[in-house]
Amino acid sequence: MPSRVLFSFLIGVIVFFLGSSTAVADQKITFMPHWIHQAQFAGIMAAKEKGFFKQYGLDVEILQGGPGKNSFTYLAKGKTTFCSGWLSEAITKRESGIPLVNFCQLMQHSSLMLVAKKSSGIQTLSDLSSRKVGVWAGEFYVPLRALIAKYDLDVKLIHNYTTVTILLEDAVDAVAAMWYNEYHLIINSGFDPSELTTFHMKNLGVDYPEDGIYALEKTADNNMMVYAFIEACLRGWLYAFENEEETLDIVMKYADAANTGTNRAHQRWMLKRMKDLILPDDKAHLYGKLAEEDYKKVGRALQKMYIIKRLPDFNDFFGGLR
Repeated sequence: MPSRVLFSFLIGVIVFFLGSSTAVADQKITFMPHWIHQAQFAGIMAAKEKGFFKQYGLDVEILQGGPGKNSFTYLAKGKTTFCSGWLSEAITKRESGIPLVNFCQLMQHSSLMLVAKKSSGIQTLSDLSSRKVGVWAGEFYVPLRALIAKYDLDVKLIHNYTTVTILLEDAVDAVAAMWYNEYHLIINSGFDPSELTTFHMKNLGVDYPEDGIYALEKTADNNMMVYAFIEACLRGWLYAFENEEETLDIVMKYADAANTGTNRAHQRWMLKRMKDLILPDDKAHLYGKLAEEDYKKVGRALQKMYIIKRLPDFNDFFGGLR
């Protein structure tokens, strides 16, 4: 579908989602991203800097996320009005008793992957058996555990932190990476893609969508405020994808203020990959919508791993576009 036609269609979807564009009274609200300021959250930054939030009467402060700051914990404690986070973790939090609601599913596919050096002899998944694999803690374990079980892999998981140095220095044979982030860092460290073996969760039967936008049930009582916030965010993402260089200016402003140490080239890669994940070229996923089958797929995986006992009802969990 041509870009112009596609974006016209998506704007129509947003209007349908909101029902109307009536502005709400001026309200101060906060948004907590689940990681540091980077192009992963470019749409929200663009919505603020281009005045989309203000058009709906919202005074939005974007908080700083990152190591040691769990966005769902901030949400549960009332320290933020909205937050972003992974679907798998959100389902776990909801089942544990935190009354959170997904109002917008941004990423429609998994961006998680495993990366190995071809020089290590790893060419296929079976080559990972008896090898060491670096992985972050928390929700990142869910798809990897599902992958290991699905393909009966005998791997040793090594806890990693926030860098890919563990692979570059051969401390592990493969490492978990996000397609929009760490994979590009590995390439920038001096590797040509042809020198790497990659395994994308999306293509291996463990395609668990990741980033979504959440609020507590009580926040949903103010439905016009919620819908206004979500519409502005969705508009922000469309603007970001259509105005790449201006958006990168915005992203770098936030990233530099937070001393993230990133660079424009890396953020450009990230923004392009976010477009691939948020606006996939398939007809099965609608912009901003959480597909019920995706929800159930992730829920079944969590149940199989005994992380949750019962999958919350989809209609209670998802409060966005139907």
